Amino acid sequence: MMLRWTRNQPAKEKIDMPILEGTAYWASVTTPNVNYEPVYTVNLIVDSEVASDFEDRGFTVKQMNEGPAVVIKRKVNGPNGMVRRAPRLLDRKKDSIDIRIGNGSKVKVQYKEWESVYRGQTFKGLDFMAMQVLALVEYNGGGGDEFDIEDDDDDNDNEELTEL
Repeated sequence: MMLRWTRNQPAKEKIDMPILEGTAYWASVTTPNVNYEPVYTVNLIVDSEVASDFEDRGFTVKQMNEGPAVVIKRKVNGPNGMVRRAPRLLDRKKDSIDIRIGNGSKVKVQYKEWESVYRGQTFKGLDFMAMQVLALVEYNGGGGDEFDIEDDDDDNDNEELTEL
């Protein structure tokens, strides 16, 4: 019988990344926003106390009509040709999903703070790691779906449409 010697190694310590809960706007999670530089991103509406904390620590907070938004993003292209993976997108049960997130969706976002110094200037950001959808507002793409169906029994029955 041969005995194997194994060393007791300490278990790797699990590093918990912070999670922020809020309302998502302009979310590009599984497909990057390519208007400028390709980026996975979300503007996360949070309460003013949370926004002030992030702003005081030097992170980007955007003032939107809906309230202050912490900007969380991940650039697609990294150094030396590296391509970063999309953030994970999960439902309430932590199952992976592949959907587009509409404005107003209630979500949790997992992120990692980063800081870099380049030519004497410090840069900070929040790396978009994952999103869990708590209450989905379906994305409609803005193709005219915003109109409501109007009943024929409205008060305007006698008015006729005229060409301009």
